[in-house]
Amino acid sequence: MKTSSTVARELAAPPPPPPTQRIFYGWIVLGLAFTVLFFAYGIQFTFGVFMPAIEADTGWDRASLSLPYALYVFLYSALGAASGWATDRWGPRIVILSGGCLLGGGILLTSQVQELWQLYVSLGLIAAMGMSAAFVPCNSTVVRWFIRRRGLALSISTSGGSMGNFLFPPLAAALIGAYGWRSAYLILGGVGLAVIGLCAVFIVRDPQQLNLQPDGAPPAPAQEESHRHAVSGAGYTLAEARGTLSFWLLNLVFTLTWLVVFMPFIHLVPLAIDLGVPQVGAATVMSVMGLGSLGGRLLSGAISDRLGRLPTLGVSLALQVLAFVGFMLSSDLRLLYPSALIFGLAYGGAATLFPAIVGDFFGLISVGAIVGFIFAVAGSTAAFGPYIAGYLYDASGSYQTAFLLGAGLNLLGLGVLFFVRKPPTKGVVSAPAAFAYGR
Repeated sequence: MKTSSTVARELAAPPPPPPTQRIFYGWIVLGLAFTVLFFAYGIQFTFGVFMPAIEADTGWDRASLSLPYALYVFLYSALGAASGWATDRWGPRIVILSGGCLLGGGILLTSQVQELWQLYVSLGLIAAMGMSAAFVPCNSTVVRWFIRRRGLALSISTSGGSMGNFLFPPLAAALIGAYGWRSAYLILGGVGLAVIGLCAVFIVRDPQQLNLQPDGAPPAPAQEESHRHAVSGAGYTLAEARGTLSFWLLNLVFTLTWLVVFMPFIHLVPLAIDLGVPQVGAATVMSVMGLGSLGGRLLSGAISDRLGRLPTLGVSLALQVLAFVGFMLSSDLRLLYPSALIFGLAYGGAATLFPAIVGDFFGLISVGAIVGFIFAVAGSTAAFGPYIAGYLYDASGSYQTAFLLGAGLNLLGLGVLFFVRKPPTKGVVSAPAAFAYGR
């Protein structure tokens, strides 16, 4: 009889490679990560579409419905530290498979809630635990498979979340219209569980498990030693990274920007309606922002491979400042649309660069744990931004102060970024020109 530890090892073990490797398996891992993030984030961003239907069916007001979602955002971000550690310890397969079961199961349970407290459990707890096993395990695994093309690879994988954000809301609306919100959640939960679980089976921790090299090509003779260090686990442990100033400055930069990053996602549509835009037109602002996010994710990684990670992140923060100023000055869609597009570009770009910077700065030995720790510390603050904006709106009758705060915090983050320096190298191999700025 197999023990639980034996089963865990079998799940973590890579599938046997095909006799002849025609396609670099890293691209397959990349496609699987894209698919996991597409379904996970696609399901996540449908909650706003479900809210009116749930409200009409149950009588729970939107403020009450927003609190379980805030718990969800906080918890899935905070648990990123645990999922990153688990990915380093057991590999991405068992972590993502467990996450897919929890996320899909949580959504399935959400379709059956009868009391508000049940929504806290199904969405705020169970689905949040599952969602925590999406961004960090997927992207920390992609980091292991690519060095020279790390930025490009992360652009592709993280764009899965933006694509889901763009396509799933109208799909959810169609399902709700055709079958009702409970059946729609049953469909999304079941499909998400099946697809994420299937993808997890074929995700491999790193190229060495298949006797491959990062990027799919053997290193040049002069690079053999540095590549050997990079793929053998050289770099910083989480404890060692926490002993560097660079680690805490990066935490501060991402905390400042992520604290206010969900403000536009929640409050742009109400802002547009306040400006006299019809509800359908107001909803299109979110589509514009989603398209911008997709473009930002696809472009930023490849640009950073040439320009450098930190300069590209600096551009993203500056664009977010510009977008928040645009929101403050908007009186109709003529300025609101381009501001939403710019914000999407900046948000998507910053999200893509985050794991790439960690991999470049601290190496691969604990990349999952380090990405997860920063994601937990900085990302969990995103749960508070929409409520801060709502409070300021209730107090002043406008979003001016909230968006001014968003611009100010991103400007402060840009200032902190100028002091970020790469820590001393410990066998870390970075992408070309990754540290052209901030050495």
